[in-house]
Amino acid sequence: MEQGYLFMREALKEAKKAYNKDETPVGAVIVKDGIIVARAHNEKELKKDPTLHAEISAIRKACKKLGTWRLNDCDMYVTLEPCAMCAGAIIQARIGRLFIGALDPKAGAVGSVVDLLSEKKFNHRVEVSYGLLMEECSNILKDFFKELRQRKNN
Repeated sequence: MEQGYLFMREALKEAKKAYNKDETPVGAVIVKDGIIVARAHNEKELKKDPTLHAEISAIRKACKKLGTWRLNDCDMYVTLEPCAMCAGAIIQARIGRLFIGALDPKAGAVGSVVDLLSEKKFNHRVEVSYGLLMEECSNILKDFFKELRQRKNN
């Protein structure tokens, strides 16, 4: 599991990049055979594209690098529970395992609001683990939104 912490720390580095761009600080990395093949962070505000969540961008990069849309042998580490769009993309990309830092009680689609990844009618199952570096993943989001509220009030 020590390696898992290393990969989630890399996802947190991506979240910090998003934070520095005034994006919601979410980061993701995709790992195959113990090597990071893709990394990404939210960029929907910067690029004016609602699909540019960290997970979607990481999936696109991994598919390009690996030359396939099937990421069965890959793990994804993401700092925040995926939304419905991202959970669907994770299923479609055939990600093998998903490691989630913080839960998202407002938009989480892997257990918090709905649980798309536990739906048995889908043709692919994703193994899910919750809470990896939860405090760090949660704190970066809390700090970001606290700072955002302070800027709006000044």
